[in-house]
Amino acid sequence: MNNVLEGIEPSSVFSYFEEISNIPRGSGNEKQISDYLVKFAQDRGLEVIQDDALNVIIKKNATKGYEKAPTVILQGHMDIVCEKNFDTEHNFLEDPIKLLVDGDFISADGTTLGGDNGIAVAYCLAILDSQEIEHPAIEALFTTDEEVGMNGAIALDASNLEGKYLINLDSEEEGEFLVSCAGGLKVAMDLPIEFKETEGSLVKIMVKGLKGGHSGGEIDKNRANSNKLLGRILHELNNQVDIHLVEAWGGSKDNAIPREAYVNVIVNKDEINKIKDIVNNLEKIVQKEYKTSDSGIVFVVTKEDETIKKNTISKNTLDELIFLIMNVPNGIQTMSADIDGLVESSLNLGVIITTETSVRLIFAVRSSVGSLKELIKQQLELFASKSGAKFIVNGQYPEWEYRKESKLRDIFIKTYEDMYSKKPLIKAIHAGLECGVFDEKIESLDMISIGPNMFDVHTPDEKLSISSTRRTWEFLLNVLKNIK
Repeated sequence: MNNVLEGIEPSSVFSYFEEISNIPRGSGNEKQISDYLVKFAQDRGLEVIQDDALNVIIKKNATKGYEKAPTVILQGHMDIVCEKNFDTEHNFLEDPIKLLVDGDFISADGTTLGGDNGIAVAYCLAILDSQEIEHPAIEALFTTDEEVGMNGAIALDASNLEGKYLINLDSEEEGEFLVSCAGGLKVAMDLPIEFKETEGSLVKIMVKGLKGGHSGGEIDKNRANSNKLLGRILHELNNQVDIHLVEAWGGSKDNAIPREAYVNVIVNKDEINKIKDIVNNLEKIVQKEYKTSDSGIVFVVTKEDETIKKNTISKNTLDELIFLIMNVPNGIQTMSADIDGLVESSLNLGVIITTETSVRLIFAVRSSVGSLKELIKQQLELFASKSGAKFIVNGQYPEWEYRKESKLRDIFIKTYEDMYSKKPLIKAIHAGLECGVFDEKIESLDMISIGPNMFDVHTPDEKLSISSTRRTWEFLLNVLKNIK
């Protein structure tokens, strides 16, 4: 351990955050962090349950005077989104996150930080470990695979929980109390590849420099999608020169707006300068389109090999791929008519992968209205059918509907007003939270979601505010103190 966060308050929270930052815990790779949580509980004589999905529940009795208070479920997910810059050397299966501190912010060196949702884990561990904090009976629930479809929450046996109050700690703006969220699903289109051997010069065309961001929380920021830009490049080139596609790649997570993408193509060496001119011209057009919302966009053309023979994707497959990337819907689809400024439904073309048999396009679909989520799925299915692509749906999770009456929300509002002499913001969000899953599993569950200020989550620019983490910690402790 590097002790980068030593001396930063609250020390117990940041000590645990740094400790878990040394444990690789990308989605699907949570065995080590799950076992760590079990050992943490066992070392302190706390009741612990670990299920087959590697979810962990740790139970701690109420402190003196809170024996009759309602049990509180504190909840966060243990997995993180594993995003890195192309030029960053990092193995998310083995390497610890390299933490950096700059003023009020904690970030990572070229990778996602894992504040989403490592800070929830750290908060819970600090509470479970403390002998001084006043609180009702606690059930700390740590779930797995949240970032890839909330699989841990879906697999959870909720009969192991007694609490009827649930505090989700997976929000990213201090002073905002989340009370509703979108549901979602994942869609994949597998476009079969027809190959032919082609000889010529190998050229790589890269899209980079985009801001990216969370495909729910930042979908309304008008940020560019590198995969959609790649489609525009391919479309322009295919109309003007003879190109043969070797492979296409873009993004790495469907729930992150993709920041980088590239294609390798075989071309006649005499047309390389023309290709550069076409790409450079389109770059200027795109830079102008996104000059305010995404100003760092760059297109790069490099010659990788003078003369080479490689298997390339047939012209028919290339045409179908361009058709799909150019025409499938992306971004905001509808805005809420009930809540001003709330995105109601959207989708994100987050990933393009080339395999030995297909080019796969992967989408994250979100909506706070179940029928609209279904409509977007049907639209994508029609595109897949017309293009001869295999259509795959998984990772469906429900929306969390607003609850008009909430005793827990009332406690949060009063605590906030007593501490800060102002009202908090009660908000619904377009991002997905596990609360919708728990709402289906536990009858009459009263929930709210909070968290400290985090920025650019799901990207290597992710950062966590130290001062906001401290204030949110103090607020959370006061809430627990006020639940009687």
